[in-house]
Amino acid sequence: MKTLLIACLCLSVLSVEMTSAVWSNRDQEILAQVKDTKWAAFIVEYAEITMTTGGVLSELVDAIRQLIDQLNEELQDLKDLYSRRTDEHNRDVTRLEQEIQDGERDIFNGQDMIDNVLYPQRDRFQKALEQLKQNIEENRKNLAEETLSRKKAHEEFVDHVNEHNDAIAAVDESLGLLSQISNPSMVQIKRVQSNLGRIQASFQNHSLFAPIIKALLELATEQNFADQGSLAQLVKIFNELRTQFVQSLNDETNEENAAQEKFVKRVSQLEQEFSEFQRAVLIKTAEISANEQKLQQTQAYTEQRRNDVSTLQAQLAAENDNFARETDIYNGLVTEYTKEISVSEQL
Repeated sequence: MKTLLIACLCLSVLSVEMTSAVWSNRDQEILAQVKDTKWAAFIVEYAEITMTTGGVLSELVDAIRQLIDQLNEELQDLKDLYSRRTDEHNRDVTRLEQEIQDGERDIFNGQDMIDNVLYPQRDRFQKALEQLKQNIEENRKNLAEETLSRKKAHEEFVDHVNEHNDAIAAVDESLGLLSQISNPSMVQIKRVQSNLGRIQASFQNHSLFAPIIKALLELATEQNFADQGSLAQLVKIFNELRTQFVQSLNDETNEENAAQEKFVKRVSQLEQEFSEFQRAVLIKTAEISANEQKLQQTQAYTEQRRNDVSTLQAQLAAENDNFARETDIYNGLVTEYTKEISVSEQL
């Protein structure tokens, strides 16, 4: 086809009389196809002008060859530019997808930390703190109750001591009176009976002393103390009673000392527990504060990573859209260049 066109052009140049070329139907079709492209249309127009004005055909052929070389060079530059843009696009997509994946992993890990560690841990710490506060309240309640109980027990002990001392004093007084009796007067007898009455009033509910005091009262009431044998028996009974009073006082004193020692140990134990509870409260409060701070930091970080991922996804979508548009433009340009070169090569 190129030979045919050149031949036609040459014949036209050699015909000095002709002002325009004589074209066959086939040549007309080729020219119509050639004129569909920008550069080829320019060449045809240039050829027509050259033939019309008597120009040299070799110059046209050289121009066509230069045009084809230039088009091929520009097409190669376009392909190189698109290749570099493709590499850049692929790097950006790979980087963005990796950053999105990293962000989604950070979001998952952060939310997992919040849901499965920090929230449950906060609940456990709060329950533990409430339990410690209840322990402290129970500890103080026990201390108050046991202190009050010890106080009452000690007051009862003091009352018992006074009762014992009064009874011992009454017995001693009675023994003193009995030791002075030889021919007892009615006044002395009444005095002994009065002491026994006082003792009975103090110990009438005492299971150990009540029978002895009752017997002494009956004996002292019946006796006129004229019989020295009866007097000796009465003195003996008074001495036995005194011994029991003293022994009872010693026993209660020992019990009081033991109770007081036990109370002191119990108070020490409660105070130690109280100190440990207070220390545990401070530790647990610090743990709650640290957990809350960690929770807020993790929530803020997770939210920031969500924003980061949203931004990265928007960047990735924009990059894909831009590259798609650039690819459409590139494909259009390649098609245009290829068509220009193909048609030019047919000339």
